[in-house]
Amino acid sequence: MNPKPRAQLDGTRRLGEPRTADVEVDGDGTPTGIDGQRVAHVRESWLIEDRWWTEQPLRRRYWELVCESGRDIVVFRDLLGGSWFRHR
Repeated sequence: MNPKPRAQLDGTRRLGEPRTADVEVDGDGTPTGIDGQRVAHVRESWLIEDRWWTEQPLRRRYWELVCESGRDIVVFRDLLGGSWFRHR
């Protein structure tokens, strides 16, 4: 029997843990809005493929974005599940 993770017991979460995000995209799949904030500039995009040899592979497309407010945000799309997440 595996013990429950700490986050499930006391409501805490690990630092840097991604949070779900509401992301709007253009026709190419590039983010244009994140959680109601408009994207002014895409700084960088990269693909991560890892754990392909396991039963839980990881495949994500990351985007580093600058919002119109000047805030820098990193988001990613889980390419296996389709959901969007943000790091900061």
